[in-house]
Amino acid sequence: MENLPVQQLDHLKDLLNQRERALRADILREANLQDDYAQLASEVPDPGDSSFANLAVDLGNAAVTRDLNELRAIATARTRMENGSYGECIECGFQIPFERLQAQPAADRCAPCQDMYEKTHADSTRGASL
Repeated sequence: MENLPVQQLDHLKDLLNQRERALRADILREANLQDDYAQLASEVPDPGDSSFANLAVDLGNAAVTRDLNELRAIATARTRMENGSYGECIECGFQIPFERLQAQPAADRCAPCQDMYEKTHADSTRGASL
């Protein structure tokens, strides 16, 4: 974190806060939609409508899971800010460029290490298949 000036670090904190607010709003919206779909699935005797409602709930659950994972990454980024390791790649130890952190403030790997991680952990990033 020593390579990040206070102004840049404050900007990244603001980005994390904005993203957290957006994710929390998305989760709340998804929860409300799921209630609507669950009600539709239980009220309508039509198998097609019920099937659509079930699919919509499953997709909503996947979206909420994705958003919760990102909230966890934001919390982890804040912890790294507090302990002074923010901006340092957890794989190679080099500094993550500010431009990458600006695009993805919760990033814990530099781009090359993230690319390698995604190639070697392809199954872990993929959710359940339909």
